[in-house]
Amino acid sequence: MISFALAVFFLFITPGPGVLSLAGVGAAYGYRKAVRYFAGLFIGTNLVSIAVISGLAALMLSNPALRTIFLFASAGYLLFLASRIAFSGTQIAFIKAPTAPGFISGILLQAINPKAYAVNTAFFSGFAFWPESLPAETLIKLAIMNAIWIPIHFGWLAAGVTVQRLNLAPRTHFIINIVMALSMLAVVALAALAPR
Repeated sequence: MISFALAVFFLFITPGPGVLSLAGVGAAYGYRKAVRYFAGLFIGTNLVSIAVISGLAALMLSNPALRTIFLFASAGYLLFLASRIAFSGTQIAFIKAPTAPGFISGILLQAINPKAYAVNTAFFSGFAFWPESLPAETLIKLAIMNAIWIPIHFGWLAAGVTVQRLNLAPRTHFIINIVMALSMLAVVALAALAPR
């Protein structure tokens, strides 16, 4: 169980579309408006977990046409986010729109987030610690994952808000944007290069 919790921690803390976009929403709109997006990400993450646990994700992704559509949709959206980050100039608040992304946006991001499916598949297909009772093990895994997910994502949200408040030099903002965009592109590349 400890190795599972450590794996959850390290996989959740690494940059992916959810945490990067959450930091950006926090930087652009502050805590109050970003909480709705955070809630959507949380629900979306758990819906992906349920899809993986139930086998629905495997069933859908076993169809080559659906798999290709999903790959292009998720890669396209992640490339869009990466470009918004990279070309936002000297402001870390890369998600500029009249209104902040909300609850539904968070759910939709997780629904097409290839990292969410890969991570959940690894968590639920590996790390067996209670083979006598798969339902109990699954519920414990969900509880551990959520107990780790919430503070890590609040941490990324706080990082976005804090970085924006620090009033850093424009060059520093630009460097942070490029690193965030490259991290997002790495997720797209890993998804595209994964064996199918």
